[in-house]
Amino acid sequence: MLGPVILAASRSDRMRRFVSAAPGTKQVVDRFIAGETVDEVVPIVEDAADQGLEVTLDVVGEDITTPAQAEAARDAYLELIERLSALDLGTRAEMSVKLSMFGQALEGGHELALANVRPVVEAAAAIGTTVTLDAEDHTTLDSMFAIHEELRKEFPQTGCVIQSYLFRTEDDARRLAAAGSRVRIVKGAYKEPASVAYQDKAEIDKAYVRITRILMEGEGYPMIGSHDPRLIAIAQELGRQAGRKLDEYEFQMLYGIRSDEHIRLAAEGHRMRVYTAYGTDWYGYFMRRLAEKPANLLFFGRSILTKG
Repeated sequence: MLGPVILAASRSDRMRRFVSAAPGTKQVVDRFIAGETVDEVVPIVEDAADQGLEVTLDVVGEDITTPAQAEAARDAYLELIERLSALDLGTRAEMSVKLSMFGQALEGGHELALANVRPVVEAAAAIGTTVTLDAEDHTTLDSMFAIHEELRKEFPQTGCVIQSYLFRTEDDARRLAAAGSRVRIVKGAYKEPASVAYQDKAEIDKAYVRITRILMEGEGYPMIGSHDPRLIAIAQELGRQAGRKLDEYEFQMLYGIRSDEHIRLAAEGHRMRVYTAYGTDWYGYFMRRLAEKPANLLFFGRSILTKG
């Protein structure tokens, strides 16, 4: 299985240098990363809005080692929100944040991450949008859920992400599927041990369906993060069985993957949101996209060979 190997490489400085220097890297990175600056990503948001799509924007970067870097991540999101406000795009775009970027792994990281993310959530609410807290590896989740619960006291629209490959997630879904909640379900893209996570794809998919059912039958707002045609069709059927209207849940897919499907679902009347990452510190995000699907790795390999 190549996936775990690639995920391990996502933490390697040596592999980071190799991948960054490879001749074909930029071609593949551009497939998944919308740009490096706010100026580059704003036209993509505008184009998505013109096509009936919504977006969630992620300023990539996870290797935060100082409080100053965490504050810089906060400021990058505040700059993004300011630009969206000036262009009246607040209702078409939300933000996705990884609390590791806000200092979660540093000394006193829980309190530091909460202090840094709160002004981002507040600024997003002021322009009519919201923030979703991305799930990272299992050791960070108790802190993430606690921060999510705290933020929702003042900003109840704050969302969070759960991952079907973790054993704990069905219980998390039952707790989170309450009125007013916003929950994104994904399979998971971190290397996790067999003690806490399913390792077999079929088991992960089965768990995904069970969790989707919990969310659809709950009182919250499910966000279905998948490119898998079978899981998308199952989610649609579970939505129908639960009596949900098409605007009472949404689908989410990554920028650069199955773009035709984005348009098809939106044309059918579904809310369709494109997860759009941008920024200069793209390596960790990029490697997880390679790990998720062998075809992405083959595309990268061909690019290196043809550009080398």
